[in-house]
Amino acid sequence: MDFMLNIDLKKLPRFINYLDRILLTGSCFTEHIGNALADSKFSVLQNPNGILFDPVSVGKSLLSYIDNKQYDESELFYLNEVWNSWQHHSRFSNMNLKDAVQNINRSQQRAHTFLKSADWLIITLGSSFSYRLTREAGSAKAPPPEGFGEVANCHRAPAQWFHKHLLEINETISILEDCYRQLMKFNPGIYIILTVSPVRHTRDGVVENNRSKARLIEAVHNLAGRFDNIFYFPAYELVIDVLRDYRFYDIDLAHPNYMATEFVLEKFSASCIDESSQQLMQEIRKISIARKHKAFQPGTQAHRQFLMNHFEKTKMLKEKYPFLNLDEELAYFSQT
Repeated sequence: MDFMLNIDLKKLPRFINYLDRILLTGSCFTEHIGNALADSKFSVLQNPNGILFDPVSVGKSLLSYIDNKQYDESELFYLNEVWNSWQHHSRFSNMNLKDAVQNINRSQQRAHTFLKSADWLIITLGSSFSYRLTREAGSAKAPPPEGFGEVANCHRAPAQWFHKHLLEINETISILEDCYRQLMKFNPGIYIILTVSPVRHTRDGVVENNRSKARLIEAVHNLAGRFDNIFYFPAYELVIDVLRDYRFYDIDLAHPNYMATEFVLEKFSASCIDESSQQLMQEIRKISIARKHKAFQPGTQAHRQFLMNHFEKTKMLKEKYPFLNLDEELAYFSQT
């Protein structure tokens, strides 16, 4: 008897491998994939603007990397004792205006350089809801951008500063397709994986969340069906339709828990990463587990031997695969 639905996970016609450079952008679920790839020592850059949820924010951020947009002080606003950018996550907010702008532009430059030579772009969309500044936002030291445009992060500003808009399917397709065409001029060799986040946006409401996700799913399938270098990975379906049980969610009943995330990452590896790279991932995982080992008695001969053994294993792995960055692990295991 089967206790879960089978999902036909198609392997990509071109696989990700360890020589590839991967840029990831989008919702918080993007960072689950990105962190897993980074822990496995892939060359990744994730969320140069911080977490982004809607297609407008993702599209605008990617175009800004292509153009190598540099922000100036007039584009930030002061709220809750810090300077913020409407287009960036609050991790870029800073009490010092110059430092905030400098950190943003440093990330912009890095994203521009990385994207130019990236082999893969992984986009995880979280919501079809976008937020647009109203005229009220201009009255409290928070001048809105020209045209009262969409914002990527509300920074806990008053609700009356924003108009909430549910993007139509055609709007999302148009935004992403325009971004795609600009990207093809900038980096013609890049491949794109589109996913929809399985995180439930319960603040929007259950019905509204499903409408939002449905529009995203329809839009990304439209693009994947028309362009040969755009693929869809069913992270959303793996959690919602295959696991489909609240025991796979955190206490908020909205975010997939560790077991669910590991399940999705396992399926991602099987369908998107080549076999030799998957085998190398297992070797690196062993090194990573040893690196995180906490010794109760670090001064013992047994622990020193443990460090020496794993230093040699890591050194051999580095010699066999010189493109791996194992400097942190080698430094740790050399503490004998």
